[in-house]
Amino acid sequence: MARSDVHGTILATWRIEQPRLIATLARMLRDVPLAEELTQDALVAALERWPRDGAPERPGAWLMAAARRRALDHIRREPMLARRHAMLAASLQAEQAQTPDLAARLDDDIGDEMLRLIFTACHPQLPRWSRAALALRMVCGLTTEEIARAFLMAPATVAQRIVRAKRQLSEAGLAYETPQGQERDRRLPTVLDVVYLIFNEGYTAARGDDWMRPRLCDEARRLGRVLTALAPSEPEVQGLMALMELNASRSAARIDAEGEPILLMDQDRRAWDALQIRRGLDALARAQALGGGQGFYALQAAIVACHARARTPEETDWPQIVDLYGQLAAVSGSPVVELNRAIAVAMVDGPAAGLALVEALASAPALKDYHLLPSVRGDLLQRLGRLAEAREAFSLAAAQAGNARERALLDRRAAACAPDSPSPP
Repeated sequence: MARSDVHGTILATWRIEQPRLIATLARMLRDVPLAEELTQDALVAALERWPRDGAPERPGAWLMAAARRRALDHIRREPMLARRHAMLAASLQAEQAQTPDLAARLDDDIGDEMLRLIFTACHPQLPRWSRAALALRMVCGLTTEEIARAFLMAPATVAQRIVRAKRQLSEAGLAYETPQGQERDRRLPTVLDVVYLIFNEGYTAARGDDWMRPRLCDEARRLGRVLTALAPSEPEVQGLMALMELNASRSAARIDAEGEPILLMDQDRRAWDALQIRRGLDALARAQALGGGQGFYALQAAIVACHARARTPEETDWPQIVDLYGQLAAVSGSPVVELNRAIAVAMVDGPAAGLALVEALASAPALKDYHLLPSVRGDLLQRLGRLAEAREAFSLAAAQAGNARERALLDRRAAACAPDSPSPP
């Protein structure tokens, strides 16, 4: 196997196995930052040995064995080993002294190692943003650049905050623990943030050569299903599940045979998954029945539901979408929501009205390098016949885009606005 192929195997295996490695070591060491550090050491060992010796037959098992060895070596070197054993014994005795109702314990309620570790990483001693970023980086394996795109922040800033959060956890001596009762409830909103951002990265990849990363979408939906079983009466859990199901229902129609993106208004709606739409609508109805129709996730799901219910683009209830985006903007205060609202306004009142809203967002600091701002602006300018300006806007959006497929799409849209172009796409 060529050296480049071995490196590809290592990175692919690492992406898949990293959460399980960290979860296993965290249980051994009761220290999440340390577990993440030692799994990184296992990755370094693979990068050193596999190109020389060849990739093992079971690469995931090799990484797990290497990581466990490093954890055991650390325990053996730990000068306070006896003290640690005493602490663990006391912890076990305290757990046994609590209520014998095992169904009330979160360990049994969750029943999923990945989700349990996300709950653990989302410690309330950290700011909410840092909790989500730390879980996305350590537990879910997203890169700093992918997290930065999700939060509309510079990668360097994100990296600094993640390092700070790790240091804060370590210095505070916060051990790996599974929260229960009210402590679990305090962490739930951040856990929902994490699952939501995992899905978003899978639905539209920030970087790379693929428009979508289906494995991440599937993992987020799986975690969502576990959460709905864990907290069935929480409306935002139902709202998030509705949002993911409704968005995922369009997956097959979002790319062509070559993997190129297909925009919403150009998709073949016959390819949308009717079963997923039904599951999403049912989850949205549950969220609304629980009194959570005005929640962050339920409002987004209601917007996607307007598209899901329309058999053709012309049947879309755009006035309702404008109203829902207005409610969502009041809840979130997000300029990205305002940008999406501008698109909906353009569908109701015309591209000039939408463009006025987009221009008003141009000075928003969070959107400074956000490629979808010039992309939306280019679309509206093109519809107004201002092709030279549209071409410039699409070119800027392409330069800012991190995903190769998205960049190519924006380049094509810029080329379609050239004076000698026969017609817009």
